[in-house]
Amino acid sequence: MRLIDVQSWPRRKHFEIYNAFDYPHINLCAPVEIAAFHAFVKQRSLSLNITLVYLFARAANAIPEFRYRIRAGQVVEHDVVHPSSTIMTESDLFSFCTIPYVADYATFAAQAAAIIEQIQQPRLEDEPGQDDLLFMTSLPWVSFTALQHPIHMHPVDSVPRISWGKFYAEGSGLKLPLSVQVHHALMDGVHIGRYFTQVQAYLDQPEHLLEFAEPM
Repeated sequence: MRLIDVQSWPRRKHFEIYNAFDYPHINLCAPVEIAAFHAFVKQRSLSLNITLVYLFARAANAIPEFRYRIRAGQVVEHDVVHPSSTIMTESDLFSFCTIPYVADYATFAAQAAAIIEQIQQPRLEDEPGQDDLLFMTSLPWVSFTALQHPIHMHPVDSVPRISWGKFYAEGSGLKLPLSVQVHHALMDGVHIGRYFTQVQAYLDQPEHLLEFAEPM
């Protein structure tokens, strides 16, 4: 982790303006094409949810702005950020589930499956002060076109929210609604656009993203 010198940061003015807003988050929702990815995952009997969590976390870790966080008026950049996803329990209540991010897909998928299997009761707390996270959630019942997340204003909450909905057929393709909510003091539309571009590149070539995922 490193501390950003805000005084010499090229983004200083943008940071100061948007960090003073009452509601400083922006959210962009758009469909991504998953036909090739879905076929690849299905052929190898992989968990669609775990694989998507890995893909979205990998794309976020590749873009520095998604690793920036605001702490007591200062900005830090984490070396790695980890997905904290919602998992449905048997009581129809969700639980938070933090999965340590590693670049190796096989290692990530194995530890994710083990952590999820241990979840019996809803747990709704993260480690106090921990912000090296990516909050993620899936709504597989709805092909949404917009989504808004609750956030804390005081203290500031600058953790990105990444959500996806029910996929649907469109022509010869398969679309997945994807929502990305971020703190505008830390990034702009161009950075969210880069995230969507990176996600789509991974979805289009799953054989490169999931090189260690052998058929079962």
